[in-house]
Amino acid sequence: MPKNKGKGGKNRKRGKNEADDDKRELVFKEDGQEYAQVLRMLGNGRCEAMCIDGTKRLCHIRGKMHKKVWIAAGDIVLVGLRDYQDDKADVILKYMPDEARLLKAYGELPENTRLNEGIATGIDEEDDGAGDDYIEFEDEDIDKI
Repeated sequence: MPKNKGKGGKNRKRGKNEADDDKRELVFKEDGQEYAQVLRMLGNGRCEAMCIDGTKRLCHIRGKMHKKVWIAAGDIVLVGLRDYQDDKADVILKYMPDEARLLKAYGELPENTRLNEGIATGIDEEDDGAGDDYIEFEDEDIDKI
């Protein structure tokens, strides 16, 4: 029988369910950092995010968060800007929904930022005619086909 040379199986990689983020201190941005909202996930530890300063950046999720903190479209994150690449940034921290609401209440996020709504879902409040997505054919149109 072969000898096990590893340190454990997939349960070890999963680790314990340490809920250390239940009540953490709210982290504000410093110089060289910016708030951003995730537009879409790209895979390979990357995402596309719209920063509060109006720039769309390609963001890299840091290794400490890579498989431990799940980031989805619409999440508010804190990104570290790069001095040598303005179109790229690094995700430093993901804000929980209640922390994002606090940031908006403190005036750190602009009022037009839409929280707790996925960007990719495409929900529009003014779209009242949700049921007219069908096309009606007449008998003459079917005969031409």
